[in-house]
Amino acid sequence: MILRFSKYEGLGNDFLVVREDDASRLLSPAIVARLCDRNFGVGADGVLIVGRDGDMPAMRVINADGSEPEMCGNGLRCVALFLVEQGLASTVGPHSELVVQTGAGPHPVSVDSSVKPAQVRVHMRPASLLAGEVLRDGQGEWVEKAFEGSGPRLTMVSMGNPHAVTFDPVADMPRLGPLLEKDVRFRAGANIGFARLKAPTRLDLTVWERGVGFTRACGTGACAAAVAAVETGRSPRGEELQVCLPGGPLRIRVRERADPIEMTGPARHVFEGQVSLQDFGAPA
Repeated sequence: MILRFSKYEGLGNDFLVVREDDASRLLSPAIVARLCDRNFGVGADGVLIVGRDGDMPAMRVINADGSEPEMCGNGLRCVALFLVEQGLASTVGPHSELVVQTGAGPHPVSVDSSVKPAQVRVHMRPASLLAGEVLRDGQGEWVEKAFEGSGPRLTMVSMGNPHAVTFDPVADMPRLGPLLEKDVRFRAGANIGFARLKAPTRLDLTVWERGVGFTRACGTGACAAAVAAVETGRSPRGEELQVCLPGGPLRIRVRERADPIEMTGPARHVFEGQVSLQDFGAPA
């Protein structure tokens, strides 16, 4: 069985984009993990399966470890560009508008393909600060509170997937990231954002992604960090914030709490490829 894929990346967060078909239905967690292995496979942070939900294009995300998150902001930008380049989205001039269904609900997307790399704006769902959406026993909001005695203060933010963001200095992110991700107090693990405010409208961010590890960029993580910066009074509400990740900057705008979060950043097609799934453990 041959799996055809398109390699896309957004700020170095890279994915194998595949259409939903007989081959993609064979993608077990173990096969995805082998495909995403950077030494013995194709190499990627995850696989994005593009299908349909009624009349709407839909995105399913499988992480490099075979787990399935609810949402992926960088992945959504890549899928939107894939849909435009495959002629599967309505286009007026250089701009294309579409709505993509995800595990966290539908997301309106605008693609500007007149520049290289293409710039994609996503209207992310409104953020939630309710701790119960991230923690098993969370009550009310968890904004810049200590999570454990000597650990950093965290702000819990749900972007449809769970995030915990800290602005406290952390000396040992490689140890703390995976430790916090799998803490039993989280409902289903969490993405851990380590943020530093550089100016009121600029912050640096490193994200330990659930099921992947440190990545070059994380779209939902950038949104969560921007929300945390606004809600703790570090950054102004309504202004465009630059969130600088290891792979480059994303532009995030946090308006009122009930409003969608705006995320704008690049997406780029890298190459086309195909593999035999039997070589990665699929039955003959």
